[in-house]
Amino acid sequence: MFFAEQLPHLEWQTSDQIQHHPGIQQWINESDCRNIHAPLSLNVADQWPTRTFNGIFSANTVHIMSWPEVKMMFEGIANILEKNAPLCLYGPFNYSNQYTSPSNANFDTWLKNRDPNSAIRAFEDLCSLAENHGMKLKHDYEMPANNRILVWLKT
Repeated sequence: MFFAEQLPHLEWQTSDQIQHHPGIQQWINESDCRNIHAPLSLNVADQWPTRTFNGIFSANTVHIMSWPEVKMMFEGIANILEKNAPLCLYGPFNYSNQYTSPSNANFDTWLKNRDPNSAIRAFEDLCSLAENHGMKLKHDYEMPANNRILVWLKT
């Protein structure tokens, strides 16, 4: 909702697993934004939109998925992302197999206690995965609270 409000010249298409749609739709209904659309069903393992998109933003996703799901996510994105379009990925990432802060190390422990398949992902692994799917890293932005935004462009 924040992005739709701050960037009213862009159309925003939400997506998530079906069980999260009622909450997303409630946020949309309570907003004054006319540039945000009802969620599409998306399950990285088997359910992808049939249309293409001129940009994708995903926040706080790859650390709550298993590594095989992260791979499926990048493959699916590569299939629906238009040429020269950005993939922007927000969240915590490790660099050179190191945590960027003690709080990220604690968060990773919490993630693994909740679900052993989840974890803060390595920047290098994500870049390799993106490159294997025709995306080239363009920017790595530092964000508050030990998070980053990684931006790849589909080549």
